[in-house]
Amino acid sequence: MKDLREDARGAGYGRALGPGRRPAVLVIDICVAYLDDESPLRAPVEDAVRAAARVVDHARAGGHPVLFSRVTYRPGTSEGGLFRRKVPSLAVFEEGNPLADFLPEPAPLPGETVVAKQYPSAFHGTALAANLTADGIDTLVITGLTTSGCVRATATDAMQHGFRPMVVADACGDRDPRLHEANLFDLDSKYADVIALDAALRLLD
Repeated sequence: MKDLREDARGAGYGRALGPGRRPAVLVIDICVAYLDDESPLRAPVEDAVRAAARVVDHARAGGHPVLFSRVTYRPGTSEGGLFRRKVPSLAVFEEGNPLADFLPEPAPLPGETVVAKQYPSAFHGTALAANLTADGIDTLVITGLTTSGCVRATATDAMQHGFRPMVVADACGDRDPRLHEANLFDLDSKYADVIALDAALRLLD
């Protein structure tokens, strides 16, 4: 069998985008639901959450904007549409459910943007792209959960909206390492630059 990375490079995939001039950190959906043993969304993401907290702390120290996204649904509404039909366990994100709460770290500080969303991408149906453009942001350092879901969707949409997505491999997580690695490979091949934690911290110096 061919080496996947060599095969992708040989076919012209995987050219690095590189960061722009003004990065911001985007933390995707890190909340109690992924760490609570009673949650249907429980995943082995403790290391990724700790790494994301390091990225957030470093960005704040360097004066870079930090934004958070969260999934939220009003009880009794059809918000989320077919996404909620496809994944009924998304009910944990209804308003008032403690599983939808942010963790102690990372968590938004007063004045930091929180993007409320109903679908996988933090861009879909939100003002995220307009707000980033207004602030002169050209690069998103992306951390969060899960790699195969909302991280992938957001990174893909970031590129489609003209922002340079830098997905921090160590600061994203999923239900299984195979899902994590496969989606990082595909993102790096087509839609984003996948970078290590140390590289992300240097970018935010």
